[in-house]
Amino acid sequence: MSIAAVIPHYGDPAPTLALVAQLTGQVEQVVVVDDCSPVAFPDHARVVVVRRERNGGFGQAVNAGVAVVETDLVCILNSDLEVGPTFVSDLVAAASPYQPCVAGPRIIDPDGAVAESARRFPTATQQAIEWLTPLARFRDTDRWHSAVGHDLDALGSTVPIETDWVVGAALLVPTAEFRAVGGFDPAYFMNAEEVDLQRRLRDRGVPSVYVPTVTVTHEGGGSSDPRKRREWLVDSRWRYAEEWGGTTALAAGLTVATGLNLVWNATRRARGMDVHPARVAAEEWRLIRRARRR
Repeated sequence: MSIAAVIPHYGDPAPTLALVAQLTGQVEQVVVVDDCSPVAFPDHARVVVVRRERNGGFGQAVNAGVAVVETDLVCILNSDLEVGPTFVSDLVAAASPYQPCVAGPRIIDPDGAVAESARRFPTATQQAIEWLTPLARFRDTDRWHSAVGHDLDALGSTVPIETDWVVGAALLVPTAEFRAVGGFDPAYFMNAEEVDLQRRLRDRGVPSVYVPTVTVTHEGGGSSDPRKRREWLVDSRWRYAEEWGGTTALAAGLTVATGLNLVWNATRRARGMDVHPARVAAEEWRLIRRARRR
């Protein structure tokens, strides 16, 4: 089957150029989507460059890239990935028994830590638990990971296995199926767009498969403003709840969690810790109100 790679670009061209070089000989077509980057991706002899006039976020950039793809499969890749010389062929081979499917590899960070990239579809309860500051000390436990929707059965597997959804940093998707469901919903700027896409594909009988036998290294989005990243996350989760049900439960869960965080932080401050309970609560309520007004 013919394969293309689509890489959204925003920011420093160096990581994107490095990834393009790593993909040489692995795919028939490389498409880089310059999402109105402040530093433009340069013209490149081996790359189709799509230049957007407005920054629309990850999903819109990928949609623009897939629109010019001429292959059976498309590999959607974050620009800050490091892939091996047989990454694409290995992922295609591992996913082939499940096709048509969405396939996602094992993702590690530069230190070798494995990301929880196989997950269950989100619920309001999962997101409220994740919001709770008192539970932060349990974040390294299996019980916490399970409670926030990480698919421990898949993450513990040594062979490809179906899961609800896989993280969108690296995805192998049948081009025709991606187009059949309209691609990514442009209402998502960043975060949760891959969950929504995979849920729509699941409704068409296209499963998501976690492939632990194939690995990529993900540098992560450390250069963006943490406050903006949290806004994008909360906004996207609210959009997902609007689409798939649960806005009332999500609002209630996050509001109750914020109240509990306020009490917890007040107790910590009374013990002499350098925390600001009212300031933290005000920011959390701001995020909830912002999402509900979007």
